[in-house]
Amino acid sequence: MKAGKDKVVSITYELVVDGKTADKATEEKPLDYIHGNHMLLPKFEAEIEGLEPGGEFAFTLSPAEGYGEHNPSMVFNLPMESFVIDGRIPEGLLVEGRVIPMLNGQGQIVQGTVRGFEGDAVKMDFNHPMAGKTLNFTGKVLSVRDATEKELTEGLHGEYLPPKEHHCKKHGDGKCCHGEGKHDGECCHEEGKHDGECCCEGEKE
Repeated sequence: MKAGKDKVVSITYELVVDGKTADKATEEKPLDYIHGNHMLLPKFEAEIEGLEPGGEFAFTLSPAEGYGEHNPSMVFNLPMESFVIDGRIPEGLLVEGRVIPMLNGQGQIVQGTVRGFEGDAVKMDFNHPMAGKTLNFTGKVLSVRDATEKELTEGLHGEYLPPKEHHCKKHGDGKCCHGEGKHDGECCHEEGKHDGECCCEGEKE
């Protein structure tokens, strides 16, 4: 069976960026996805299209084919107090290069990377970490099968299901927790707002 629309494809891969391994999936922990459902980069899926189990691949994606060029307008200076939780900034949170989940103006979780500090502000970069990078992939197709109706409706891992609704309660200082899927102690700030709102896991009602 060949990789194609609505097929569940399992692959190994290694991603090399700037001469270093940036990510990989092994035979013990492969990447499984439903082909043709926009779960992966379009050019990546195009390279896998038509391959059968055992088929190997090697290709390079330009920034335009990957995550786009780096956009300076997506870099913001956020006030340091935005990252305060229970009266303090968690130790190890604000480390240059660390990726922190945050909320944008639409309430969606976005990934911000700490790029540095300017006075009492933290420079956060909301470009994809691979923006502006040339991506070099190698790997192999392990298996291909038809997706079930349930998988086509709900997603291979439930990714098509609507997010669970939840409410947040206010901290004593008026800050509001509003987010899921973040690790304890990680902070989020609504992009474009400067009112010091911060959200963290563990405060939902």
